[in-house]
Amino acid sequence: MTRLALISLLALMACADPAQDQVSLFTPQYMGVETALLEGDLVQFGVRMSGARSAADLDDYAECAAAQYALIRGYGFARHLRTNVNEKGGVWAADAVYTISPSLPRGAKTIDAEVVVAHCAENGIPTV
Repeated sequence: MTRLALISLLALMACADPAQDQVSLFTPQYMGVETALLEGDLVQFGVRMSGARSAADLDDYAECAAAQYALIRGYGFARHLRTNVNEKGGVWAADAVYTISPSLPRGAKTIDAEVVVAHCAENGIPTV
């Protein structure tokens, strides 16, 4: 390999995006969703997965479950109330609570169920 080719190769390697490497190494295993209707429009979702990069991956999984559940029940929206996350032995678990509603609820953490379900499908995140 010529010196110029080697320098070019090293320059290209230096430009590699480390975030892209992390994304390509992300191999989650989604271990299921448990759903419980608490009262009226209040729904609890328990999700478990391994291979999560952070609690944000559990938040995404729970949000996908909530969005699909809202659609199944004939609603178009949900609002996130809270999520508790823990990790033990490489298995992450989240307990999330959402309200579901036919119209856009008040609050900052609202989701449009159809948009979120489409995003989940694009990203390979399972729903209910």
